[in-house]
Amino acid sequence: MSGGLLRVLVADDERPARRFLVTLLKTCRGVELVGEAGTGEEAIALIESQRPDVALLDLQMPEMSGLDVVRRVLPEMLPLVAFVTAFEDFAIEAFELNAIDYLLKPVDAERLQATLERARTRLQRREPAERRVAAFASAAATYALANRRTYLERIPVRQRSEVIILPVKQIASIVSEAELLHITTLGRERYTITYRLHLLEVRLDPRRFVRLARGTLANIDAITKISPMPGGTYVAALSNGQELQVSRIQSRVLRETLLKL
Repeated sequence: MSGGLLRVLVADDERPARRFLVTLLKTCRGVELVGEAGTGEEAIALIESQRPDVALLDLQMPEMSGLDVVRRVLPEMLPLVAFVTAFEDFAIEAFELNAIDYLLKPVDAERLQATLERARTRLQRREPAERRVAAFASAAATYALANRRTYLERIPVRQRSEVIILPVKQIASIVSEAELLHITTLGRERYTITYRLHLLEVRLDPRRFVRLARGTLANIDAITKISPMPGGTYVAALSNGQELQVSRIQSRVLRETLLKL
């Protein structure tokens, strides 16, 4: 803490949620906002450059989750962390078992103030970074174990007065546009639903679907060819004729997974 102020970083990929949290922080006493991040990569860069006391990390950020951010930061640079999440089930259980703080969306002002006060107390005790790292590792393992659940097999799609039951195995790609998701099947049928991509992603089997970019998921079995592009990115060709851009971050992921024997 600098001059008694608690230096706080906020990371959330959804701008409205991030602005809401920032607005709440401004009502909290003894707090200095040192940065806002819209991605995991930005969060890591700000943690390393600003060295905040506390990082409020959205757990479900696309491409790099809040837990991934913690894994990537050097232990000596790791601030106290409170995860912000819209889920109340296995994520919360993992954090509670390992004494890691969390905030449920929409974040409550009193709950946020209590989280910050707990952070002050822990900083005054000079809690070893190694203990925090061990707690995060244990929470991540608990979270992963609890997350081994039954994934979606069908998605209901409303079309006028009817509801089409779409088998997940028939989906070739899912592309987001604001709060709309455009689903294209292996047979090139197109459907649109109102849903958040990152909320749907956690309900799909990660062995079946891969994220290609911030707003794109693809059926792994539908990917027939990956072509390199300038700047270290790729274009993925699907069996239904679609061509989808692969972001730079996810290009690295593909090189370590699909493109290695």
